[in-house]
Amino acid sequence: MEEVKQQLTHRQRQARATQSLIVDTSRTLFLQQGYGATTIDLIAEQAGVAASTVYAIFKNKRGILRAIREAWHQESGQRDIYQAAVAQPDGERRFTLAAHATRRQWETGAGMIAIYRGAATVDPEAAAELNDALQGRRAHLERFVTASRQFLRVDLTLPHAVAMFRALTLAEIYQELVGHEGWTPDAYEQWLAQMLRQQLL
Repeated sequence: MEEVKQQLTHRQRQARATQSLIVDTSRTLFLQQGYGATTIDLIAEQAGVAASTVYAIFKNKRGILRAIREAWHQESGQRDIYQAAVAQPDGERRFTLAAHATRRQWETGAGMIAIYRGAATVDPEAAAELNDALQGRRAHLERFVTASRQFLRVDLTLPHAVAMFRALTLAEIYQELVGHEGWTPDAYEQWLAQMLRQQLL
């Protein structure tokens, strides 16, 4: 019985390794060739697995896209950072952690954003998923600011504070400062933390 359990564990490890390999290979191909030009057959060939294996695990390219997005969330750690932020009783510390979460989100997510935008131009369902993801982010940020309302400036309405928080944490600002102006991610994070504290607290 113990041998069967070990065999299953080994199979599970193999399955996870295969899934990670396919996700990493797909991410690279989507960035190099574009989502539309990348086929399941090409992904399978580059990953060294059968196309039927890719279909069995992910069903289609959108399934791979969702797996890439989830891997991005795991890599960035932003969910855990936001949870730690909400638990902070100090307002300045709370928004400093929010700046760190934002830095990690965009520092690890530049490729993901490019992939999703490319996919959205050729796949209506991928476009719908991108819209859902963006709406989900907006809702998450609104919940965070709402949970922090006791720290906000008295002259700010909650909708105004939410709008400012969303604007300051846009990916485009990270890309402009880090990607185009050559700021380090550390410098961006320090700037964002200062702006959030100055504008909201």
